[in-house]
Amino acid sequence: MSESTGDWYYDVSTGEVSRGKVPHALNRMGPYPDEATARRAIEIAEERNRQADAEDEDD
Repeated sequence: MSESTGDWYYDVSTGEVSRGKVPHALNRMGPYPDEATARRAIEIAEERNRQADAEDEDD
């Protein structure tokens, strides 16, 4: 997706949310479909990690 599609990113080093790709990609999480979802990036990652951990325990 490109910047014109409205992709949003979360910068883990600053906690800022931005629209479109910006420098320092190593600190960036996304893309997310909207600003509100990008602001939840850490929460989303934690939820996914819990789900993956639960699946690992089942194996």
